[in-house]
Amino acid sequence: MGNETIVIYNSQTGFTKRYAQWIGEDLECECVELGDASKLDFDKYSTIIFGGWALAGSVSKLKWFKNNMKKWNDKRLAVFCVGGSPNDNPDIEVSMKKWFTEEEHKRVSIFYCQGGFNYEKMSAPSKAMMKMFVGALKAKKDKTEEEKIMVEMISKSYDISDKKYIEPIVKWAKGEE
Repeated sequence: MGNETIVIYNSQTGFTKRYAQWIGEDLECECVELGDASKLDFDKYSTIIFGGWALAGSVSKLKWFKNNMKKWNDKRLAVFCVGGSPNDNPDIEVSMKKWFTEEEHKRVSIFYCQGGFNYEKMSAPSKAMMKMFVGALKAKKDKTEEEKIMVEMISKSYDISDKKYIEPIVKWAKGEE
């Protein structure tokens, strides 16, 4: 088994790719788009970091990662998710617990990085889903203060990404956590 680290990512609008590249630069390791992962020789990696974007309370392409976990018993594993919610949103912690079984949680470290929304780069189905969600939220009577802020935030494209959010991931990868 090798002692290298690799970052594999799935990005729709560029936020996850940006974070994956930042992590790759800081760790001086390979950074590969998920579409190219089938060409990799995973034997040479001791640490595998997978990044995907937030998708209805889960992570895009998480199934790919989970399916491969069985083959990676001897590796250190981490998943990071990039989404439009700020890092301090308490709902994120609740969602993250649901991504893996209790047994899987013992093997995988999970992280969240706030990214944003880029409607211009979103796929048509994602854009339609978001517009419906925003419309339903706008139509809701007696909105909470959080819901009012969310409607304002996700009604248009925005970027709240920051390289500082990779720090816990980099520390974990270097064994400093």
